[in-house]
Amino acid sequence: MKLYTCVFVLLSTLALINALDNGLGLTPQMGWNSWNYFACDINETLIRETALAMTKNGMQDAGYEYVNIDDCWAVSRDSNGVIQADPNAFPSGIAALADYVHSLGLKLGIYTDAGILTCQKRPGSYGYEAIDAKTYASWGIDYVKEDWCSTFLDNPVQRYTIMSEALNATGRPIFFSLCDWGVDNPWNWAPTIGNSWRTTPDIKDNWNSFISNLMAQVPIAGASGVGGWNDPDMLEVGNGGMTNTEYVSQFSLWSLMSAPLIAGNDLRNVDPDTLAILTNQEVIAINQDPMGKQGTLVRSTNDGYNQIWARPLSDGSRAVVLFNSSPNATNIELLWSDIWVPINTQLSVRDLWSQSDIGVFSTSYLAENIAPHASVMLRLSTSSKY
Repeated sequence: MKLYTCVFVLLSTLALINALDNGLGLTPQMGWNSWNYFACDINETLIRETALAMTKNGMQDAGYEYVNIDDCWAVSRDSNGVIQADPNAFPSGIAALADYVHSLGLKLGIYTDAGILTCQKRPGSYGYEAIDAKTYASWGIDYVKEDWCSTFLDNPVQRYTIMSEALNATGRPIFFSLCDWGVDNPWNWAPTIGNSWRTTPDIKDNWNSFISNLMAQVPIAGASGVGGWNDPDMLEVGNGGMTNTEYVSQFSLWSLMSAPLIAGNDLRNVDPDTLAILTNQEVIAINQDPMGKQGTLVRSTNDGYNQIWARPLSDGSRAVVLFNSSPNATNIELLWSDIWVPINTQLSVRDLWSQSDIGVFSTSYLAENIAPHASVMLRLSTSSKY
């Protein structure tokens, strides 16, 4: 197994060389974003309450650090071109909000657009990248998401590069999240521009959208690595459009794929089952593994419904998700060849959702009666310490 580990460490190092050199995104970002649940119905009270909730409900302790304001916070520019927050929704200003979030040990993110207007027709950053970057830095912003509405025929590589360089020029470390929905194949050019790049349309809180965004990651897994991550969009966990079983599957697969873990539910009123999904430390450890090797689909059977997803980890172990995407219960057998391990190798198998050791196996492992739309997430190693 050591030879495989060395190869994957080398690939991870190459990814780091190609990534945006701002010292950020060494593991996929973790945090919360306002859009999926609240859309434009946002204000400073919501952001403050959400940040405070994260410090009390275990989210911060689990590794979530960014509190991200999405579209609809801005309304205009002043005579000097400085972007202005909505005075009704954010009467204290963004800088004061950043100070509060920082006082909790968290970081604040903001939203803009590469075009003249945002997707909700607020002022975009087109032509104002330098002044916006300086403004965000002066406010204490730690994360910028830049959308791609109202861009007309502009070249995304040029526009995103302008903002990337403007952010770096401020001297403040600011995580840069690109969002052109994958339409311009950002995985081919974004690793030298941003810390993450959207690879899909906006996710919706339903099964078909989840599956569509998931499967779009398979052919581009190699583009993701330390410093820059493929982004299949935010988590819908807890928003009510899918079952908890399906939410466990999304969280499992997003973690395996080194996807950003950005919660999109109301964290001020979160139920225990949702919180248990979002804060499972053993699953999050897979997402945050320092090798940064994105997991992918390695084998499927039953007309593609029975799926085996896998990735190597920095300590030589393997993470696996056995995913039943069918409407019927099924068995899925994991072969050691699926995870780059010779047969007759003794591997300890641990279930990361039950957080229990299953046993030691030598050539394969059979998971029986996996429920419809459910997944089994495993860590396999030559040691039973996990």
